[in-house]
Amino acid sequence: MKVVKADAIIMDPIDGQEILKKIETCGRVCYKSEDKMTDESSARFIASIIRRGHESVLEHYSISVRFICDRGISHEIVRHRIASFSQESTRYCNYSNDKFGKEINVIDPEFGDNEEAYKIWYKACEDAEKAYFDLLDAGCTPQYARAVLPTCLKTELVMTCNIREWRHFLKLRCEIDSHPQVRKIANILLEKFKANIPVLFDDI
Repeated sequence: MKVVKADAIIMDPIDGQEILKKIETCGRVCYKSEDKMTDESSARFIASIIRRGHESVLEHYSISVRFICDRGISHEIVRHRIASFSQESTRYCNYSNDKFGKEINVIDPEFGDNEEAYKIWYKACEDAEKAYFDLLDAGCTPQYARAVLPTCLKTELVMTCNIREWRHFLKLRCEIDSHPQVRKIANILLEKFKANIPVLFDDI
């Protein structure tokens, strides 16, 4: 069994200036102000439409992100709309195969300094892994053996949505009352977005 860290990985090449130019081009159609476009106008224009709440213009660009998280957190993420999702399937992935290292991967719950809690959790995960492999050895297919896998099982989830929906996702999932693990990967993603296309996410 391997314990891994959660993460958020932007899958598309990000050229922040090109993204801003495309959104500006689409947005200026509303005002027929294409004649006002300059090399420096995109950031000002987009900041202005965000301040005015004209965020439908942000729907003209979509980005795909690969989340590495536990299955419990993935259940929270897939509730967001409008988005497209593709997720690692425990029906078809057989973790006894070589390509999975003949082990399950679980996401570190990050209990902090509570070593006793970590020991209890780790033992429970080991027991679940053993039960999973015992079921496979008993002739069960992965879709039946998965019944004993823990909620903290690592999953990979690709989420694709437009920038307006990413803003909505991050506003909700970076909040202090979000689950700590979803908040962690949301903040990882927010920092990456801010580094690449800051105008679109600076107010979050």
